[in-house]
Amino acid sequence: MGQVVVISTGGTIASRWQGAGFAAEAGGADVLATAAVPEGVTVRVVDLMSVNSARLTTAHQLTLLRTVREVLADPGVDGIVVTHGTDTLEESAFLLDLHHDDPRPVVFTGAQRPLEDPDGDGPRNLHDALLTAASVRDLGVLIVFDGQVHAARGTVKVQTLAANAFADPSGSRVADVGADGVLVHRRPERPAPLPLPSADGPLPRIDVVMHHCDADTLFLDTAVRAGAQGIVLVATGAGNATPEISAAVEAAAARGVLVAVTTRVSTGPVAEIYTHGGAVDLAAAGAVLTGTLRGGQARIAVLAAALASTDPAERVRTLRHVLGTPPVAAAQV
Repeated sequence: MGQVVVISTGGTIASRWQGAGFAAEAGGADVLATAAVPEGVTVRVVDLMSVNSARLTTAHQLTLLRTVREVLADPGVDGIVVTHGTDTLEESAFLLDLHHDDPRPVVFTGAQRPLEDPDGDGPRNLHDALLTAASVRDLGVLIVFDGQVHAARGTVKVQTLAANAFADPSGSRVADVGADGVLVHRRPERPAPLPLPSADGPLPRIDVVMHHCDADTLFLDTAVRAGAQGIVLVATGAGNATPEISAAVEAAAARGVLVAVTTRVSTGPVAEIYTHGGAVDLAAAGAVLTGTLRGGQARIAVLAAALASTDPAERVRTLRHVLGTPPVAAAQV
């Protein structure tokens, strides 16, 4: 089938017992040795890092993004598999998808059980990811887990421990992996990819604030004072908060802070339905609604927009492009 490069970043799939718990330790060759390699596939391993993914930073993710670009500069490579911890896999995969401009696939996978577990799910996941990376084209960045293939956009971790760890609560999976290979059901809709971010300059601070009963503006205001260039408000329902929070959003936007609104509800879009601090008022205050993207991926969308420009209006336009939402009049951005 061709050559697949495995980029190893750590996570449970590479974790061993440390005396009090598990932590990423094994290199990519050790992880690969647990899996059956599909017939006709040759594999090269790149050991990029070895961390539990809850510890990942934007700098780690940008290093991964640039490494993927470097690997794909070789025309002999047919696809890439990234082994990654499940905690923040959805964020790294989405960031890469926003910048992925190559027909060859980048496939993320990992495990819910550690490397040496006799009933581990890592070997099957890695086999399926290798097969997918060698088989498909023009699907963007994918997540392969438990025999299912998901688009990076919209896919989140839905199980803390079970093997079927990932799904898109508001959409359908892209493909299935079975005895007959990879059966593709649909092609994900993706906006035009963003340019590779500059390697120069400090990285922007992007914070996430959740709304709940009794919530006030303390954490949103604190994020602004801390220098946040972007804030994701995880609202209730279809994207609702309070008049006080709406006023704080307007003040933040007036200072050039990029504000996005998602919801703590697992399924469905954010929508302008309610006023008195609801999404109608938040949008009027300058926030951008993130559709069906949830907290982690909404933050990645804001991060990508902040990395693309220093101009507040251009950041809003980029965020809307990333989200696939139409631009608005200049007076509203």
